[in-house]
Amino acid sequence: MPGGARPAPAGAGLEVEVRPPWPYRLPASGGGDAVMRVRRGIVTRLLHVSEQPVVVRAWQRRDGNVVFHAAPPAGRDRSEIAIERMRFALGVDDDYRQLYDRFRGDRLLGAAIRRLRWHRPRRRPWAWEALAWSITKQLIESSRAAEIQRRLVFRWGTRCEGPDSLTLRDVPSAGLLARRAPAELAAVDLAPARALALIRAAREVAAGRVNPGDPAGDRRLLAIREIGPWTVQCLGLYGRGEPDALPAGDLGFIKLVGGLGRLGRRATVDEVEEFFAPYAPYRGLAGSFVLAAYHKAIATGAPLRLAA
Repeated sequence: MPGGARPAPAGAGLEVEVRPPWPYRLPASGGGDAVMRVRRGIVTRLLHVSEQPVVVRAWQRRDGNVVFHAAPPAGRDRSEIAIERMRFALGVDDDYRQLYDRFRGDRLLGAAIRRLRWHRPRRRPWAWEALAWSITKQLIESSRAAEIQRRLVFRWGTRCEGPDSLTLRDVPSAGLLARRAPAELAAVDLAPARALALIRAAREVAAGRVNPGDPAGDRRLLAIREIGPWTVQCLGLYGRGEPDALPAGDLGFIKLVGGLGRLGRRATVDEVEEFFAPYAPYRGLAGSFVLAAYHKAIATGAPLRLAA
């Protein structure tokens, strides 16, 4: 197992200590969907591996190392998989030296990396989660999307009690959402067309016709009405860790490029893609760093009118 895994004492689960190859900080908050919890510097997440629940916790030592612990009775095999998925989600093993060396002289990206060396894209442990949540975020503000995601999690997500009486919930599985009626998803404020798209995507995944972790399935997803390039780009960046996947239609990027490019308006999708084209094959990572570094300045500036 990578990272120098070592079994914890009997009955205590599996513990793995990782030395991040690039400056690193654990996230200070769990995000808006209520599935990842952060308390006193400890990240806790409930995952399901082969339909069995596994609770993974992560914390950072003073020397910078990050410790992952999977609680029993998961079993070693499932514990190893759960820890590997959380290492991916938290970006502990990401090394941005090659990215930084290539663009250190870039006034925008080089400066953004120096300001936020510890930044990581907010990835999901499973590609299915990235796909489902990308559909819920289409054409709406992040805060409203988070409310919809919480409602989905609280209504259909599996629940268990974690350490320190912490209530943990998981994202509803593809199989579970595949059996929902569109009206059920619309009842949690998901637009009817996107509710149907989420159900159809869930059916493709649950039936094994699409593996969201494999780009080969993207063509089938794009054939679903209401699923377009932006959704698949989000899946690539946040669900598969593809460094060049840039969600160019994201409202944050549209405002960012409109402001940084001094367009006097919001950018078009084509303009966002053109703006980040010089950063290939790292457009997704470049966009994530630049957005993290400059989004507050753009948000507090003058409102930008829509592109013509």
